[in-house]
Amino acid sequence: MGRYVIRRLIQAIPVLLGATLLIFAVVFALPGDPIAALAGEKRGNPVVVALLREQYHLNDPLIVQYGYYISGVFQGNLGRTYANVEVSEIIAAKFQVTVNLAITALVLEALIGVGLGLWAALRRGKATDSMILASTLILVSVPVLVTGFVLQLLLGVQLRRWTGVEIFPIAGVSDGWISYVVPGFVLAGSSIAYLTRLTRTSLVENLRADYVRTAVAKGMPRRRVVGRHALRNALIPLITFLGADLGTLMGGAVITESIFNIPGIGQELFRSVHERQQPVVVGIVTILVLVYILANLVVDLLYAVLDPRIRYE
Repeated sequence: MGRYVIRRLIQAIPVLLGATLLIFAVVFALPGDPIAALAGEKRGNPVVVALLREQYHLNDPLIVQYGYYISGVFQGNLGRTYANVEVSEIIAAKFQVTVNLAITALVLEALIGVGLGLWAALRRGKATDSMILASTLILVSVPVLVTGFVLQLLLGVQLRRWTGVEIFPIAGVSDGWISYVVPGFVLAGSSIAYLTRLTRTSLVENLRADYVRTAVAKGMPRRRVVGRHALRNALIPLITFLGADLGTLMGGAVITESIFNIPGIGQELFRSVHERQQPVVVGIVTILVLVYILANLVVDLLYAVLDPRIRYE
């Protein structure tokens, strides 16, 4: 197991290099001078501009700039903004908020997606099954922007008007974990639909397997057949989906955090792109790539728990 983990971590290095090089090339290839943008509409002092360009290696070729950046990453340094602020400090101040949002979304996705998928699979071909499938299709089809604004209107305006109290906050995170419920559902909306369909398909396939027929023929209770045998085997693709989706949820929080005014790294990423703070953009993407790699490693290790036949050499 230990050698497997080490091998996977070594394999993650080219993934990290490739992803960061790609985003680095895209971000720094954007037209315009980020140093000149610091002065706004005024023209900056040419001497100061020249010194800043030299300090941030902006006069060097792209591959040389990337070399400076990636060497700093392996030393735990994500660089500095053009305003001379540590990128790691900016990310640290925002990261926990996005992690809270992503975890809330992941929990809602797992509970609702697996629950509805299980319900649909056990009632396959009935009206409940058709209703769940139709609902997931609608959820996938509606954009995040529409879902977010509709829920803000219903929960923040109409529900408060009817009840006189604000049950679910729809802006900011000042009310603790309850503040993440609505944005978490919006962020996980499409994933809930996909996970519901994946759970239904996987469970239906396992319920048709020979070992399930054998267990039923031996007189084993249906609840035990479904819960202990069929559902356990059906969980393997679901764990894979959830693990891969954690990185997707954190990266996809840009729109959700903007709608609900959540001060996370998604909102910071949007602001940094607008203000041409390339070091912050590349630093945030680097962190998201690392989260995605580690999440997939944890998923691979969980396979052995779900299926003892899986061995790591």
